[in-house]
Amino acid sequence: MQTDRGFVLHVPRGEYSSSIELGGDVALTTSRDVLQDVAAGHGPARLLVTLGYAGWGAGQLEDELARNAWLNVLSSNDILFDTPAEDRYDAALAQLGIRASMLASDAGHA
Repeated sequence: MQTDRGFVLHVPRGEYSSSIELGGDVALTTSRDVLQDVAAGHGPARLLVTLGYAGWGAGQLEDELARNAWLNVLSSNDILFDTPAEDRYDAALAQLGIRASMLASDAGHA
């Protein structure tokens, strides 16, 4: 875990010193210049600022995906940038046609 690292997910991509393109016009930037642009009033039109992250061990994420431990949906700029944070989980689940109340907290094997 690293709690002192900042990330800015934003649209449009822009020309920042430490960005990676995530597809379409979405980018993830870790350099301060994007925040300086925002403060100056000419930063990205849509952004999500986050602090910290938790990583996985080698092969852990791939193993979890193979075991269907994650629900996956296509990314949606509307959900990421326009939906209130408290509603994003439900909006993402709705893309799968399910509600959180339909999910069980226990897993079993038949």
